[in-house]
Amino acid sequence: MKETCLLCLMLLFCCRSNQSGLTVSPSRSQFFRGESVTLKCEDHSSAGWTLRRNTSKGTRTLCGSGQRLPDDSSCEITYILPSESGVYWCESRGGGASSISVNISVSGGSVILQSPVLPVMEGHDLTLSCQSQTPPSKPSAAFYKDGSLIRTEPTGHMTLQHVSRSDEGLYKCHISAHGESPSSWISVSEKPTTTSAPSSSTAPPPPLHAWLPAVCVGSVILLLCLVVITWKCLQRKSEEEPPPEDVTYSTVSILHRFSRPSSRGRFTSN
Repeated sequence: MKETCLLCLMLLFCCRSNQSGLTVSPSRSQFFRGESVTLKCEDHSSAGWTLRRNTSKGTRTLCGSGQRLPDDSSCEITYILPSESGVYWCESRGGGASSISVNISVSGGSVILQSPVLPVMEGHDLTLSCQSQTPPSKPSAAFYKDGSLIRTEPTGHMTLQHVSRSDEGLYKCHISAHGESPSSWISVSEKPTTTSAPSSSTAPPPPLHAWLPAVCVGSVILLLCLVVITWKCLQRKSEEEPPPEDVTYSTVSILHRFSRPSSRGRFTSN
């Protein structure tokens, strides 16, 4: 029974696609110097992942080098420095797959732009916040895209509704008497396309990879049921067959003596 359960789990993990996502906490792309940042590879496979980065300190270096962490799939930076600005991503230990990369900027100044660390999907709203280390008397902030002023918001927050691919670019903000934030690249991902029949209002079927775990588990269960049924049938057949009679030579001789016919057509016994 234990071997059967182990087989089911192995097939389930084999059928699942190798996916890993990088999470950043706090979930933003810019940080003040000296803040604490935690990055982790959310592992959805049995392959294992390592967290790497490209910064001014080096290329493809392990983010968790020198840290006392369980493995290389997580990284805790307790005092982040501007030199740790760069690109971070998760990479499979075999080197054959990688996650989406994120850009992290560390400001040496007093203003940062709080923006999503992951791409924003088309049609969703994008909210940007201009933050200062010391609360400004007037939180009004000016927002820029690719060097051009978008608008000035008195609250220090700006929301772009129903973004599209044209909203991709380098964003930054400025607070009077406090300074300017670093620039962050904001990506917009394409909205998944769905096709359906004109007369049907039902939702489209899920993609193929979503069915693979259920198909694998169902196949294993069906195979086990067939094995059990076959074994039961063979066991029942062996129980129904009567055992052979133990016939000896003496039994045959006795029956022959009592069943020998006489000359008158009657059976006689000696």
